[in-house]
Amino acid sequence: MAKPTEIVEALEDSVGDDDRVNVGDVNEELGHRGIGASLTVPAVLEITPIGGIPGVPTLLASIVALIAVQILIGRDRFWLPDVLARRSIDQDTFCRAIGRLRPLARWADRRLGRHLPLLVDPPAPRVAAVAILGLCATVPGLELVPFASSIPMATVALFGVALTVRDGRLMALAWAGFAAALWGAWALWP
Repeated sequence: MAKPTEIVEALEDSVGDDDRVNVGDVNEELGHRGIGASLTVPAVLEITPIGGIPGVPTLLASIVALIAVQILIGRDRFWLPDVLARRSIDQDTFCRAIGRLRPLARWADRRLGRHLPLLVDPPAPRVAAVAILGLCATVPGLELVPFASSIPMATVALFGVALTVRDGRLMALAWAGFAAALWGAWALWP
């Protein structure tokens, strides 16, 4: 089980000397920290102002969907196609987004942990992966409404954090968010 602050530190470690941060480098840095972190990071990045850049929500949802499919087939480390792994973002923008995550990660370290294991132990990750794929499918259409795609991606982030910290209470909240996100996506669909 990786702590949220360890994940934020891994994100900081993925920043190199270049002025851009590659998706592949971030994936490599998160790889050994588990499925939850790999789901959470792109979803949370979409919720930040980065998610307002046209095309970015769909790119991040594609990454999340690819990871969800790999969860369904039982992989531990995640593969990204080269076209996604080579995508990059401005280093300053990435670092500002990480800076906003640090206080949330500290809060999660103190308050979240091993509760209601039935909701996070296998086969729960695979069931959650199916729900995550459904949420990702709504993102391209919602991207037409500014920041509307943050609704399903926030729910994906809840699923990811629940799997990262192994907290069934948070997983229950993620399932409630799933129902609300589907309703919201249906209401906002252009």
